[in-house]
Amino acid sequence: MSVLLSDVVSGSAVGLRGRLWQLTAAELRAAAVEASAEILRLEAVRVAVVDELSLRPDDQVIASRGVGAWLAANTMLQVRDGKKIAALGAALRPLPGVAARFDGGDCSFEHAVLIVAFCESPPKGMPEEALPKCIDLLLAAASGVEATTTKVRNVIATLERLFESDEIPPAEDVDLNELRIASTLNGRVVVRGDFDALTGEMLLSVLSNLTMPTPAPDGTPDARSAAKRTADGFTELIRRYLDCARTGTDGGQRPHVNVHINARDLAEHRDCAAAPSTADDGMAVSDLDVGHMPWLGPLSVSQTRLLGCDCFLSTVLLDGHGAPLDARPGKRLVTAEQRTALIARDRGCAFPGCTCVPAWTDAHHIRHWANGGPTVMNNLVLLCRSHHRLMHRKSGFVGKWDIRIGVDNKPWFIPPPSIDPGQHPRPANTTFKT
Repeated sequence: MSVLLSDVVSGSAVGLRGRLWQLTAAELRAAAVEASAEILRLEAVRVAVVDELSLRPDDQVIASRGVGAWLAANTMLQVRDGKKIAALGAALRPLPGVAARFDGGDCSFEHAVLIVAFCESPPKGMPEEALPKCIDLLLAAASGVEATTTKVRNVIATLERLFESDEIPPAEDVDLNELRIASTLNGRVVVRGDFDALTGEMLLSVLSNLTMPTPAPDGTPDARSAAKRTADGFTELIRRYLDCARTGTDGGQRPHVNVHINARDLAEHRDCAAAPSTADDGMAVSDLDVGHMPWLGPLSVSQTRLLGCDCFLSTVLLDGHGAPLDARPGKRLVTAEQRTALIARDRGCAFPGCTCVPAWTDAHHIRHWANGGPTVMNNLVLLCRSHHRLMHRKSGFVGKWDIRIGVDNKPWFIPPPSIDPGQHPRPANTTFKT
C-alpha cells in the first residue's frame, strides 16, 4: 500500500512507519513541518473550546470541579495539564494581540503561557503604558520558526532588569542563595545549590574550559555526558584551588566575569530608559539599557554599575549600527581586543538559530586567511565548533553557506539552494540574545 504526502498528516499513524520509506527526504521534511503546524492549530482550537466551555459549564463540567479537571478525566492529559489549558484560555481574553498570534499558529502554547504570565505579573517598576511595547517585543521573540523558549525567557529577563524597582529582583538577591552538601548512605556526596545570576555567571565562567569535551589521544570523541564533564570540571576546580589558592588574604583579583553594557548606561541610568524609541517608534531588545552576561543573560543597571566600581574595564568602540570598529588587522590570529569586540557584536555563535555561548566559539575568517582574507572585524565572525566545520564544508553536507557583512556591519548568512532555493539572507543570531 503506497503512502501519499497528503495522507501522512490527515491520516492515522497506525502502520505508517512501515510505509514512510516511499517518501523522499524533501517529502519527509514537508510532512514534519505540516504535522507541527497542525499540532499548533489543534492546540489553539482546544484552548478556545475549553475556554468557551468554562464560560458555559454544564452538569458534567460542574461535577468535575472545573473544566480543566473535566478535560483530564476525559482525555489522556494529567489534571495539571488540563488546568493549564483552561488557565491559558482565560488569560488570553484581555490580550487580543497575543490571542490572535496564538490562534494563527504563529506562537506556541508554551510561549503563550510565558507571555501571559509576564503580563499578569509585570515588573513592579514597569508603568502601565509600557505594557503594549513589551508585548510586541515578546511576540517578536515568540513568533516564527526561529522562536525558542530561550529567546522568550531572555526578553522577559531583560524587561525585568530594565524596569528596576526598590525590590531586588530574585535573580540578583544573594539572600536567597543556598548550597546544601550532604553525604548519602553509600558514602557519596550530594550537592544542591540555588544561586543568584552573578554567582552563577562566575561558576559557569570558571567551569567553561574545564568542562569542554576532550578527545582521546587517538582522536576518539569524548564519550562523557555533559553532567559527567561538569562533575569532572568541578572536581578539577576544587583540586586547583587546594593546590594554588592563597586563602586569608585580601586584595586578590576579581573573578573573571564579563558584563557588557553601553557606556552611556554605565555612566548614567537614564529616566527615559523604560521607554526607548527609534525613528519609526520601533523597539528592539538591543536598545534596552541593561547589562549582559555571556552565560546568564541580562543584568540590571544597578548591579552592573556596582561591578563597575572594581573591575578591569575594556572599551569597544561601536559604529551607528552598534557594530564594533576595527583594530590591529595585520595578524592571522585574532587579538584579545578583537575577540572582545566580536563577543560584543555576536554575543556567541552568530549562526541563525544557534545559542552557543561566546566561550565555546571560534573566530572564523569569512574570507580565508590563506586566500588573502584580512583579520579585521568585517572579515570575522564567531562560530561554534559545529558551525565552524559547516562553513569549511562539513563531511556529508551538500551545499555551502555564505557569510556577508551587511550595511549594518553585522554578519548575514546566505543558505545554500538545497535549504532555501531563493537564498534569502538571514540575520545573525543576535536579534533576541540579550
